[in-house]
Amino acid sequence: MINVTGFRYCRLGTADLEETVKFATEIIGLELVGQENGFAYLRGDDRDHNIVYFQGDPNDHTVGLALDTFEELDAAESTLKELGLTVHRGSEEEAAARRCMGYINFKDNSGNSIDLTVRPFAAGRRYFPSRDAGITEFSHIGLRVTNPREAEKFWSQVFNFKTSDWIGWSALMTFDEVHHRYALFPSDRPGIQHINFQVAETDDVMKSNYFMQDRQVRIQAGPGRHALSGARFLYYYGPDEMIYEYSCGVRMVDDSWRPRQFPIEDASFCAWGSRPDLTILGSGDAAD
Repeated sequence: MINVTGFRYCRLGTADLEETVKFATEIIGLELVGQENGFAYLRGDDRDHNIVYFQGDPNDHTVGLALDTFEELDAAESTLKELGLTVHRGSEEEAAARRCMGYINFKDNSGNSIDLTVRPFAAGRRYFPSRDAGITEFSHIGLRVTNPREAEKFWSQVFNFKTSDWIGWSALMTFDEVHHRYALFPSDRPGIQHINFQVAETDDVMKSNYFMQDRQVRIQAGPGRHALSGARFLYYYGPDEMIYEYSCGVRMVDDSWRPRQFPIEDASFCAWGSRPDLTILGSGDAAD
């Protein structure tokens, strides 16, 4: 089993790099830590970076995860090749662009591009927000999958992810004590569906709600409270129709936790009564 120990970064293509970086700093509140070779590195915590934007296809997404040792990276490469997946071993230059000491890349059974990194860089300085959004941590993503049941099997049998809860066929999965690091969303294509940043408290969620409204940023859902994780949330759209989320108060789970099944309905998504668009949680080809 491949043992993931950290959630590191997202690499995202964008149609307009300058405008996307402007949104990330002025609206989301991320710190721009560097721009080089066409890549813009931003963060909201003490990691070297959380998001890398580059001029390119807005559907070109990669998720970065961390393993502990080079021996584990070698073993992961062998495991993935035995499953018939194509694995790319990154060069020193490619690893430097990902701010780590080594990595491999593969595509999962939905076509999602995944980096497995070893010794990803930490920052030698504290995170300095570009606006006071209350961000404390880059925490999780929504991942598009073409067959949710097969995707759940892949991440729980090949990797050390475990399911915390289901809503419809969508599994919310984690490799540590946080309720979820992945939320698997049925889709007809791979890619990142949303990106989450934790904030300190409910006040931060509410202040950002009015901040977004004042600047005519389109709200996707919330403010609300997730019935599954207990987190208070706000989802909003950024450039290229990427959805970003602030949330706080996410539930912690341990080995005694047993996943629960929730139906696809408003109350399962929001205990406060907001009415999100739940069509993305439809069954798709989950029963195939």
